[in-house]
Amino acid sequence: MATRRNRTRKNKQEEENLVDVVATQEKQSEGFLEDNQNTIFGVLVAAVVLIGLYMLYKQFYVAPKEKQAVEQMTQAQFQFSQDSFALALTNPGGGYEGFADLAKNYSGTTSGNSSELYAGISYLQLGEFDAAIDHLNDYDGAGEIGPILKNGLLGDAFAEKNDMDQALSYYKKAANAGDNEGVTPYYLLKEGLLEMKNNNNAAAKDAFTKIKEKYPRSRFAQDAEKYLMRASAAAM
Repeated sequence: MATRRNRTRKNKQEEENLVDVVATQEKQSEGFLEDNQNTIFGVLVAAVVLIGLYMLYKQFYVAPKEKQAVEQMTQAQFQFSQDSFALALTNPGGGYEGFADLAKNYSGTTSGNSSELYAGISYLQLGEFDAAIDHLNDYDGAGEIGPILKNGLLGDAFAEKNDMDQALSYYKKAANAGDNEGVTPYYLLKEGLLEMKNNNNAAAKDAFTKIKEKYPRSRFAQDAEKYLMRASAAAM
């Protein structure tokens, strides 16, 4: 009986202690609110002002700039489609800006971001690999395919510079950045081929097997099957 009474008294004391702690915290919170009411109100007002300014910025600066950028891009995109990469970059004609200027002058817009990708590909095609890397790093790859392309193209640029470690790293990032039947198996294939070149045949087999199992209808599946046989034989 005495033990049960002591336990009950102890539990009651713990509950009272918890109540005291909560009450103290509430008083501290109330005191903080009272003492800093003007500061808190000022912070809230500042936050509302910032949100308002951002909305105005989006409506009156970004939106018109976006429209202008779209109009400016058309000629550069035409030159790009004709494989005229130098013209697409700097002088597409008709008084329009090339991708290099579009990326700089329309930064913060969707079109300006797309211009970074176009510029990166154009410089890559022209053999100016450092410039390609700069633009691809500035490209904010988003969506299903953007991150895959960004990392894969960076892999291509570093491969052209004969930096195969960096190239392999980016090919792996590209292969894991998304799940797109058009481009993911392409970079898996490149990953596997570089692994084979480095005599990492087990890793190469993994890359080729992924293509075979996940993307059997891909146009790269037949090549993957061929290289899988070679990697398997070399790994024995």
